[in-house]
Amino acid sequence: MKRSIKYIAAIFASFSLWACNGFLQEDPATLTTQAELSSPEAARALATSIYANVNVVATGSGGWGGNTLSLLEFMTGKADGVAQTEAFRFNQLTYDSQSFYIDTYWLQLYQGILRCNVAIEQLPRYTALSQQQLNDYLAEARTMRAFYYFYLVRMYGDVPKLTEPVRTLADVNTPRSPAKEVYDEIIIPDLLFAESSSLAWRRPNGEVSKGFIKALLADVYLTYAGHPISGGQTAYVESARRSKEIVDLKGSTFDLFPEYTDMILPANKNSREFIFQVQFDKINRNNPLTPVALPTFAGISVYSNEFGGLVPRFEFLDSFDPNDKRIKEKQFFISEFNGRQLGGRFIYKWFDHVAVTQDARSELNFTIYRLADVMLMYAEASNRAEGAPNALAVQCVNEIRERAELAPISAMGVNAFEEEVWNQRYFELCFEGKLWFDMLRTRKVRNDITKAYDDFVGHRNVFNATFAERQLRFPIPLREIDVNAALTQNPGF
Repeated sequence: MKRSIKYIAAIFASFSLWACNGFLQEDPATLTTQAELSSPEAARALATSIYANVNVVATGSGGWGGNTLSLLEFMTGKADGVAQTEAFRFNQLTYDSQSFYIDTYWLQLYQGILRCNVAIEQLPRYTALSQQQLNDYLAEARTMRAFYYFYLVRMYGDVPKLTEPVRTLADVNTPRSPAKEVYDEIIIPDLLFAESSSLAWRRPNGEVSKGFIKALLADVYLTYAGHPISGGQTAYVESARRSKEIVDLKGSTFDLFPEYTDMILPANKNSREFIFQVQFDKINRNNPLTPVALPTFAGISVYSNEFGGLVPRFEFLDSFDPNDKRIKEKQFFISEFNGRQLGGRFIYKWFDHVAVTQDARSELNFTIYRLADVMLMYAEASNRAEGAPNALAVQCVNEIRERAELAPISAMGVNAFEEEVWNQRYFELCFEGKLWFDMLRTRKVRNDITKAYDDFVGHRNVFNATFAERQLRFPIPLREIDVNAALTQNPGF
């Protein structure tokens, strides 16, 4: 097993996908002994390696007070990061192919994909596994591969397809494939395979579950229905079918937390509303977002650095309905702590009280999917699939509104209902890495001043920067283009 781990580590430790060739020296099929092939522990270790890069969505990066989540939030124009290095480049849309975060996502997402490819190829060789165990491990690996590719195509558009372990330089000098091809040949087939596994609907430690597979597939189809693929009616139907399977389990396997503050209690991790989360703990890997969201050097915590690196814009905050519970103190935002005014409102979604006041080690998880998200996916997809909101779709929206202490909505047309769903996603899922992708697939941006939806291209943000076609995809990292002549740059960069 040590040789297997050594092989995997050799691939990823000193990694620029296109530049490093040290990992090409040995074929993975030659590195596993017969004893290892009969070891369930060795098989599980290989299967577990696929999760190593999932924290790319919320990891420290990009200078002082930086975090990869910040890229997606700065781009929306709804967040600021005065204390964070180069935040202004994203606020003002002057970023380029060498800017912070651009290469971090590319690098770590492909690292994750290559780990999955090794697991998918090698796991069938393990004689210790029953057919069901093998299928479930493969379902985990293929789900995570789909997850990593889903981020890539939404962020960069056309990307290289790698579905096998890398063995030659020709494997890494790979041109970009159309995003639709990546969806049709990798993302969707991988998830359809995983959907047939015997994995439980909920698993306790952040592993791939049936719930995560269904939520991810619902999100994939909803995105596929929109821009730039424009998959249309069939994709909306498929999205609604998967999200409804989760909604139908509300009250048993899944349920909304009664209070928003229940979501910042470490004891509630991986439970109830949460479907899939990035795992953090006090010992091995703390949540880096807790100090990032604290007001800069306010002296309210035991953290040595209070970064103030990701802060909601006042225009966004002022656009909430004043009766919305989510805008009230210590729900989604905080402006006072222990009798001290903080000089503004800051994100409360990762405010781990024990970490802030005692040990500076936040164990709060970062949420990828939760029930409220899936309920709103169902409402949006079914509305488009059926040409009108059905009773369950309206119920889903009203349950989100009820928790926010807002009055229920009644019957409305397809377009008005869709905008109401967008509004609830906008406020409910703020600063969870969702809004930028919603903007890309809908090609709409909520204007916080007019409270109407502007077209994406031509929308002027609160930093007086205007979205153009070039903002629809991030640039391919320059260092990747420098070492892979087969790569082309996105227009405008």
